[in-house]
Amino acid sequence: MRQFIPSYIRVPFIFFIIFGIVEYLIDSGEKPAFIEYPAVSLFLFLILLILIAIEAIISALENVMLQKLDGEAKARFLASKENTFKFTWIKSTYKKLLGSKPIEEEGEIILDHNYDGIKELDNALPPWWVYSFYISIVFAVVYLVRFEILDGPSQIDEYETELAEAKIAIEEYKKTAKDLVDFNSVELLTDAADLSAGKEIFDTYCVACHMPDGGGGIGPNLTDKHWILGGGIKNVFKTVSEGGRSGKGMISWKQSLKPAEIAKVASYVLQFQGTTPANPKAPEGDLWNDDTQE
Repeated sequence: MRQFIPSYIRVPFIFFIIFGIVEYLIDSGEKPAFIEYPAVSLFLFLILLILIAIEAIISALENVMLQKLDGEAKARFLASKENTFKFTWIKSTYKKLLGSKPIEEEGEIILDHNYDGIKELDNALPPWWVYSFYISIVFAVVYLVRFEILDGPSQIDEYETELAEAKIAIEEYKKTAKDLVDFNSVELLTDAADLSAGKEIFDTYCVACHMPDGGGGIGPNLTDKHWILGGGIKNVFKTVSEGGRSGKGMISWKQSLKPAEIAKVASYVLQFQGTTPANPKAPEGDLWNDDTQE
């Protein structure tokens, strides 16, 4: 490896392999590991210093060995290093792509006219430029046929397709994103953990008006089948979120509670249906007959 790859390529190559392995093994989220964790940066810096030190030591040992060799052996060693692969293909490829005459042959392409001693070379266009031009022509023909003759999708079509896909993705996301629940998507929660969280919210914000057993005080009785603004999970969710009747009803809680929390407390409120409170308040509102509670 040392024979064929110079140290100024070998050291960065090995370092970036180690760097990639470290980044792969340490999942730091959106930020790179060497930014998220200073210790990783220090580790990578030490690795780089070690690689440089190893190269320096090996070069020093080679020089010491070279000094101990006799004339013929030393000449063979230097000749072997001189004949190693030094990426000469890069230079040759560059010259081919450039397409210009070497300085020694420029006399063959000097134009006859000159201005104040300044002469002009008749160099052909660089092959890379010519090939790029041909490729652009082929691309233009294919594009013309695809989108103008065969009526391929336009940018507007692509935009509308992506927009429709985005709307579907948003709706799918809303189904599992509890904090994006609203009046239209809320469903009655029956999980014990959700109802327990709803009870905590009720005990914190609601007992002052509705009593711990839901029998009602300042607020209406939650245990009977009469509802002022409609029963069922959707109506109760909306009432908690938006508030009750203007000027004389419950305040809006959407500034204090997240949608997921409102869904939990609304589901807990519906658990009072059919229970017997200690001092029930007289029924208020209209009789609600929806047994599904939705």
